[in-house]
Amino acid sequence: MVAATNQPPRIMLLTGASRGIGHAAVKRFSSAGWRVITCSRHPFPEQCPWAGGPEDHIQVDLGDPEDTLRAVEEIKRRLPDGELHALVNNAGISPKGENGSRLGTLDTQHATWAQVFQVNFLAPIMLARGLIEELKKAQGSVVNVTSIAGSRVHPFAGAAYATSKAALAALTREMAADFGPLGVRVNAIAPGEIDTAILSPGTDKIVAQIPMRRLGTPDEVAKIIYVLCTETSSYLNGAEIHINGGQHV
Repeated sequence: MVAATNQPPRIMLLTGASRGIGHAAVKRFSSAGWRVITCSRHPFPEQCPWAGGPEDHIQVDLGDPEDTLRAVEEIKRRLPDGELHALVNNAGISPKGENGSRLGTLDTQHATWAQVFQVNFLAPIMLARGLIEELKKAQGSVVNVTSIAGSRVHPFAGAAYATSKAALAALTREMAADFGPLGVRVNAIAPGEIDTAILSPGTDKIVAQIPMRRLGTPDEVAKIIYVLCTETSSYLNGAEIHINGGQHV
């Protein structure tokens, strides 16, 4: 008979937890016994009941650098042993034009570019740098959520969103080089057409071109995020894993 252990649960910090991939990731990690601290600009979503949910939710505007730094200090206070085992930078925004139109390079306002890059690109490195000692102590893992739009022009994703995700992919490599010597692995996932609430009209035409002939599910993405945060991927660092059903083959 194996003796029971009283090891505290591993802790994961997730941004953008209120829906889609973030929601699925919370359920995946929680079911595996992790404690999950969530961050989003919205209050705790009551439709997403998980252990410790409201108590472990931090409302933060990642588009505001000062509020992001405030959240970092709040997160530190919630880590009893000063350890953070995983940081998943999932939050992202993709502004649209009138009637949901795609915003290209010619019609995206400067303020929109700045807002998108603050949330999608700068907030992830601000959080990772702010929590580096906690990640280092736990020999933790960082997962940045990029996008299929970061490597090719997408019919629906706007120019600011796409370029911010391409920049996040490059940032992942830079972070892997800098964080790796500290024992912290940094990888990225690039989801393709996933069945979430943010899908645009016309996605069905893209699905017809995907070899698997279907959308991905949020849980299929969450499973890969989970693997990247566990010992299963202990020598994987600086990678960007494309989860798109073969859309780019």
